[in-house]
Amino acid sequence: MLLFIPMGSPPPSGRDDRMLEEYIASIARSDKDALSALYQETHGAVYGFALSVLKSAHDAEDVLQETYIRVFQAADRYQPQGKPLAWLFTIARNLALMRLRERGKTVATAPEDWQEQWADSDTVTPEDRVVLQSVLTLLADEERQIVMLHAVAGFKHREIAAVLGLPLPTVLSKYSRSIKKLQNAMKEVPHDEEKRA
Repeated sequence: MLLFIPMGSPPPSGRDDRMLEEYIASIARSDKDALSALYQETHGAVYGFALSVLKSAHDAEDVLQETYIRVFQAADRYQPQGKPLAWLFTIARNLALMRLRERGKTVATAPEDWQEQWADSDTVTPEDRVVLQSVLTLLADEERQIVMLHAVAGFKHREIAAVLGLPLPTVLSKYSRSIKKLQNAMKEVPHDEEKRA
């Protein structure tokens, strides 16, 4: 299953950081095709993260678009360190936090908004979609962000700590607790079905 990836596993997206950094370098030279390619490779993860912060599909779409505008404007200042997706997520996170401050509160996201994000994805199976939906309802905001960043975007825990501004031990413990919550919830599903039969 998508969400139960052991630490140290390769990112599920199979992203190639060198390729993403090449796109950013080309964007710095005003290459709009490179921006389009970067968008195609990363928009799902960036949108999912923005949605996990904002809990509003409309606001997440706005932050997604603004993230790539900012990427185009700031690509010439990007310092290659092998972490281009962390740079994108930092931009998206800052924009999402600004949006939260502007509106002063969060709005609950309907499950169909989350499902729509992965509906056309070849890499997300129907079983994965069920698990992703569980993430939304079972986990607190910060837990959900950590799980999404690790399991969906393929971030290492220390990268998540940097993006969210949390100590690494906090990220590790919250991830571990979140996975246990999800595993316990998954164990209960067959038990409930047996009762109905």
